[in-house]
Amino acid sequence: MAELAFYAGTMNCGKSTLALQIQHNRSARGLRGLIFTRDDRAGEGRLSSRLGLVTEAIETDETFDFHRHLVRRLTAGDRVDHLIVDEAQFLSAEQVDQLARIVDDLGIDVFAFGITTDFRTRLFPGSRRLIELADSVRTLQVESLCWCGERATHNARTVDGRMVVEGERVVVGDVAGDPDGRGRETVGYEVLCRRHHRRRLTAAAAGAAHLSPDVLPVDPPEEPAGPAERVPARPRPPAPKGARGPIHAG
Repeated sequence: MAELAFYAGTMNCGKSTLALQIQHNRSARGLRGLIFTRDDRAGEGRLSSRLGLVTEAIETDETFDFHRHLVRRLTAGDRVDHLIVDEAQFLSAEQVDQLARIVDDLGIDVFAFGITTDFRTRLFPGSRRLIELADSVRTLQVESLCWCGERATHNARTVDGRMVVEGERVVVGDVAGDPDGRGRETVGYEVLCRRHHRRRLTAAAAGAAHLSPDVLPVDPPEEPAGPAERVPARPRPPAPKGARGPIHAG
């Protein structure tokens, strides 16, 4: 039976790498697939991973009809055994329905890869619909790490290193920064653990921050005094006459 599988995770957890690996493994067994992507860092019509692997792909947008495109290919005599859809969080709910229809009506496997939530911790429409419809939702096992070393669970958008929680849902990050020197703000993305996402504490902010008021102050431990610095114990005053000694129970 064909399957609609959704591989989900944060940024930097190897989604595109796994997509390329699945394509390679299935191609090695004589299976033919189509790869779809959108706004990849390597440019239009490319699927790339941060490990440096790149392959050609079909560029999509919000108007792209997956079912119509595939029927046209099959009618022309092309063989298609599976689809790989990267950046699936950018899909509309209708496009996810098209993928489900491809699985159910045409018997073709669909492997979708994407992040679940945006920089405001809200589910992307495409990810939400995939969670609702997919035969399986698989969390990638390669853990992204926050700058503090804890497991990263949230995606943060930064502007010149400062985390922001307002703005358009989809903004492509600047790869080259400000090469023309016009002073425009540099938009980037960073993965954070929930604690530091709540505090809006990015790696850049943490490096420049003073002691947080949320952290309890801890006095440095006192160094033990050396032999010459020891203070002699103060002798106990003698007990007054008639006073009782300590009372022992039992």
